[in-house]
Amino acid sequence: MRLTAVLMLAPFALAACGERTETAARTPAEAVSAAPVQSDAAATAPAVLNAADLRRVCRAGLAGIHGQQLTDITVDGLEGDVVNASWRAPVDGGRRRAQCRVEGDLITWRPSDAADPAQARWMNQSGDPVTRFVLDGEAITINTTLPDGTTATESYAVATEQEAR
Repeated sequence: MRLTAVLMLAPFALAACGERTETAARTPAEAVSAAPVQSDAAATAPAVLNAADLRRVCRAGLAGIHGQQLTDITVDGLEGDVVNASWRAPVDGGRRRAQCRVEGDLITWRPSDAADPAQARWMNQSGDPVTRFVLDGEAITINTTLPDGTTATESYAVATEQEAR
């Protein structure tokens, strides 16, 4: 009787040895923030932006992220590789302020005027939208992917001489 029980349970024990461990699926934002496949046909972000291009890209990026017109975003200054910008708040008429930086073709930002210090963080964690850019002469294309996988694309024409102030 014991031998029969052992023989009946042996296949189940051996089957459990070969179980696969499933890896968690990446969120759409994590998949987009991974390094993109490069193509010879597509314009790409330069390895390092000069100060004028950094201001142009951040200005267009913040306009796309916050749903503002390009002319509404004012570049207030540059601290190393971080751009300080502001725009008129649509609700109360005050000023919204943010900092922006570029890493490769990724645009990351953080609010400068958040009342809660925990909210004044760089928006580059999982669950945050992922914003990429393509710089092609005066044209800047902003591609934003939300955590649920929806995307938005905006194109702006930002002349270099506009930013040289």
